[in-house]
Amino acid sequence: MENGGRHWRSGASCIGYLFIFLFFLQPAAIAKINVDESNGVFLPEISPSKAPQPFMPFLAPSPLGPFSNVISPKLSGLCSLNFSAAESMIKTTAIDCWTSLAPFLANVICCPQLHATMTILLGQSSKSSGALAMDTAQANHCLSDLQKLLSSQGANDELGEICSLKASNFTRGSCPIGDVDRVESLVDSKQLLTACKRVDSVNECCTQICQNAITEAARRLALGSGQALEMGGALALPEHLYRVDGCKSIVMRWLTSRLDLSSVKQVLRRISNCNVNSACPLVFPDAKRVGQDCADDISNRTACCAAMDGYVSHLQKQSFITNLQALGCASQLGRQLQEMNISANVYSLCHVTLKDFSLQVGSQESGCLLPSLPSDATFDQFSGISFTCDLNDNIPAPWPSGSELPSSSCNKSITLPALPAATSGQSGEIKKYMGLGVILQSIIILLWFLC
Repeated sequence: MENGGRHWRSGASCIGYLFIFLFFLQPAAIAKINVDESNGVFLPEISPSKAPQPFMPFLAPSPLGPFSNVISPKLSGLCSLNFSAAESMIKTTAIDCWTSLAPFLANVICCPQLHATMTILLGQSSKSSGALAMDTAQANHCLSDLQKLLSSQGANDELGEICSLKASNFTRGSCPIGDVDRVESLVDSKQLLTACKRVDSVNECCTQICQNAITEAARRLALGSGQALEMGGALALPEHLYRVDGCKSIVMRWLTSRLDLSSVKQVLRRISNCNVNSACPLVFPDAKRVGQDCADDISNRTACCAAMDGYVSHLQKQSFITNLQALGCASQLGRQLQEMNISANVYSLCHVTLKDFSLQVGSQESGCLLPSLPSDATFDQFSGISFTCDLNDNIPAPWPSGSELPSSSCNKSITLPALPAATSGQSGEIKKYMGLGVILQSIIILLWFLC
């Protein structure tokens, strides 16, 4: 879903990070935004007892030096990875995981890019070492060195916690195989490369051609022989399935050593996005008040919608999500409300849209849905950090019916919400003490759910 979207940029100055989130407007509108300076932290808190505050831009206390004047960190000298071979990947990762933006872009942009970078580093290293994994001692050094490199270029210092990053991500984990020769003796290399050389950006999540090839190769490694596994009996035991899962990482590292570097990132990111879009990442708090005010025949529509708006406002302060994730979140919340004896379509009644499930910003409190296909944040020395928002039109959130899952674009029987004929794109830049115009342009939606 790489159709036209909105670009958010944050301008950089020599005295501080400028955190920019622009107001979302309707097509053909123009806005001017003035930047306020503050030493506040770009981390809104979710408080059930207080009304949510508008998500406004802040000026952080430290400079944006890492992007314009990178200082090489002191590395351990005990890591065998060739970081210079993946310099562009590391730079992109630092931007995708930029300081205080990282927690809000973690699920869709930051962490998938970080794990892809680690996979590529290990895969490229195996060309000379013959090893697709390292021991725990060296893994600790490599993890520390990678974090130092990323931090020196502006990435968040707590990526280990944000992305569940551990030294074990560099080892063979639960897989019994960790060297190139052994892998190539057990798997069908030709079949694997054919299936994953080019991953279809639209259909892979449905057809799973590459993913199935990776799983089959991982099963062979987990078994430790060239025989295909029949997942039944003892082979389906939890410990064996755990080994298969660990071997998938080894297979993907091997793939990165055999595929062209210009395309290997796309392969990894497109595969990871199948998992990203398959689940709602939001945490749903107790909906007791909504259940009380909206149950049965909804005698008081105003009270019901006030309760619904209050509940959704807490979801809006968690993270940016994709448009497909928003469909999944709407479905999950809808089923939860139905289990509380809410039979009426409160989404329609209270005008709840898909973008209402994503992070809200600006005084107009308009949500940003990220594209469902892999995307990166970008950095420009003049305009700063930017990333693309998709679907700035008010797409109604679909109320679930039966057991259908609106988040699944592979199920042709699912009735998707009505879509507008066009979506608007927003491009904006803000520099210190200046408000720049935000010009919204309308473009035609080429594709929505293709599978």
